[in-house]
Amino acid sequence: MGYYRFDPTRGFENIFKQIQQVADEFNKGVTVETSAFKPRIDITEDQNSFTVWAELPGMDKSQVGISVNEERVLNIKGSKLNNLPDGRTLLRSERKYGEFSRSLQLPEEADIEKINAKFQNGILELLIPKREPEQPKVIEVAIS
Repeated sequence: MGYYRFDPTRGFENIFKQIQQVADEFNKGVTVETSAFKPRIDITEDQNSFTVWAELPGMDKSQVGISVNEERVLNIKGSKLNNLPDGRTLLRSERKYGEFSRSLQLPEEADIEKINAKFQNGILELLIPKREPEQPKVIEVAIS
């Protein structure tokens, strides 16, 4: 009769790895950095463009920064401040404040040079046009 060491956590490690792989695939291209305030976003696509909407209630466009890096990652950063008037004491706060950052991996067909941003009523709207697909070169060969 042989003895072997029973490790009950071994099965959980495999399950955790599988769950992590599924979560990684689900979140592929979208990262959320943790902070107190996390704006919610919607992303849509049509034939000509992608559109990203971000809810930024109580913020001004001067509090938001948008950039795209060389790896085609769109970054939306900002800071939602708690502007408590002088002489006021905060008794209860259910709203979220703080710095935030959202990053989205843009697809290859997105034309990052022509992104248009609008900010109205606490909603940031980014219109990201699609590039025309490159047509394969056709070289005519003359018959002699």
